[in-house]
Amino acid sequence: MYHEFHPNILREYDIRGVVDETLTESDSKALGHLLGLKLKGNRVVNVGYDGRNSSVKIKNALISGLIETGAYVKEIGLGPTPMLYFSCYKNEAELGIMVTGSHNPKNHNGFKIVMNNKPFFGIDILNLQNEAADYSINQAKGNFEKFYVKNIYSNFLKDAFNIDKIQNIAWDSGNGAAGEIIKTITSYLNGSQNLLFCEIDGNFPNHHPDPSEEKNLKDLKNSVLKNKCDFGIAFDGDGDRIGIVDNLGRTVPGDLILLLLAEDVLKSNKNASIIADVKCSQVVFERINNFGGKAIISKTGHSNIKLNMKKYNAVFAGEMSGHMFFADNYFGFDDALYAAVRFVNMMTKSNRKLSDIIDDLPKVFNTPEIRFFCEDEKKFEFIEKLKQKQYDKKKEIIDLDGIRVNSEDGWWLMRASNTQPSLVFRCEAKTRNKLHEIVNDLKKDVEDIDKNIAKQILA
Repeated sequence: MYHEFHPNILREYDIRGVVDETLTESDSKALGHLLGLKLKGNRVVNVGYDGRNSSVKIKNALISGLIETGAYVKEIGLGPTPMLYFSCYKNEAELGIMVTGSHNPKNHNGFKIVMNNKPFFGIDILNLQNEAADYSINQAKGNFEKFYVKNIYSNFLKDAFNIDKIQNIAWDSGNGAAGEIIKTITSYLNGSQNLLFCEIDGNFPNHHPDPSEEKNLKDLKNSVLKNKCDFGIAFDGDGDRIGIVDNLGRTVPGDLILLLLAEDVLKSNKNASIIADVKCSQVVFERINNFGGKAIISKTGHSNIKLNMKKYNAVFAGEMSGHMFFADNYFGFDDALYAAVRFVNMMTKSNRKLSDIIDDLPKVFNTPEIRFFCEDEKKFEFIEKLKQKQYDKKKEIIDLDGIRVNSEDGWWLMRASNTQPSLVFRCEAKTRNKLHEIVNDLKKDVEDIDKNIAKQILA
C-alpha cells in the first residue's frame, strides 16, 4: 500500500494539521495501519479523543486502520489526554493514541502517541513518511471494545485531594476535554467552587483554550476577583497544560508554578532530582538547589522531559508552558488535572495567600516568551549562526535546545520552535536596566546575521 502524508503534519512531538486540508481521514486510517503493524498482532491499543468537532471522524478512521492490522482496540471515550496515558498504565496497553488538537485552533487536530508507556516522537514520527510509501497488511480482523475509564480516572483524582480545609477556587476548562471531569471532582471539595466553561464544545465559544496566553485568562481573573477566590486554575484543550491565577487576579508564570510545586515535592523527597526546561527562570534552578534538590535543565518538549525523568530518576518536572510531571506518587506523565490536585493540596497545607508566596520569591525582571516568524527552512540555520557568534565571544552557553547565554546579571534564550515556523525568545535579568542592556546586546548580534529577524525583536 502507498500513502503520502502532508509534510507539515509530522512534527517533533506529535502529528498535527488542519482538518480536511493537511490532515484527513485517509491520513488517520493510514496512521492506524502503520502503528498497528509495529505491534505485530493482536496487541492492546487504547484510543481516546477530545471534544473537537472533527475528533469523532478522525478517531473512527484511526480505529478502522488499527483493526485491519489485527490490533485489539480499546476505545476509552472522550476526555483529556492524561486520561489516555492513565488508561495505558491501568490496562497495560502497548500502544496509546490520543486524537487531539491540544491547545491549537478549533480547525486543527492530530495525535499524541505513547508506545509501551514511552513517548513516540522525533525520528519515529518523521520515519512514518518513508514507511507509508510502501507497506502491506494482511487484512487481519482485530478486536474492538469500549473501555471507558472516565470514572476510574475521576475517582483517582478525587481520592488524591486533601479536602480538610475550605478553599474558594475558580476553575476554567475553556470548553475543553477536561470539563466534565472537573465538574465531577470539584463537587467533592469544600468551599465555593466557581466553574467556568466546563461544557465540552469544540467551537470553543468563550475563549481559546491555552492558559499560557494571558488574554485567555481574562474570564478566570474576573471570576477570582468577583468571588474573592483563593486562586484560579485553567486548563488547555486536552488537559495537559495548567495555568494559575493568584488571589489578586495576577497570572502566575508557568516556571513559578513549577517552582512552588517542586518545593512542596522536595519536602518529602530530600535530595531528589527535579527537571525544568531551558525556558525557565534562573530563580527556579537556584531555589531547587538551595531547597535541597538537584535541579536539571532539559530541552523543551513533553517527550524530552519524560525521557529525562527516567534518565535521572527525577520525581518531578515541569515546563514554562504549563506541563507538569509527577513521579513521586504518580506515573511520570504530564497531567494538568493531577497537577491541579497537587496544587490545591499544597495550598491546603499553607496558611498564606498565594499572592504573598509569589511576592516573597526573588525579584527578577524578564520578558515574556516572545515568538516571531521565521521560515522553517531558515530558523535552525539562524540559531547555528547566532550560537557561533556567542562561542566567538567566549560566552557561557547552554546549547541543548537552541542557545541560552548566562551571565552574572541574567540570561537570554533563543531557540527554534519545533512546532511552528518561528523563533522563541526570552530574557531575564536582576535589574530592569540590565534587562535592557542584555536585550540590546543581543539585538546587535542578530542584526549582523539577519536584519529582518532583528526588526521583529525590536518590534
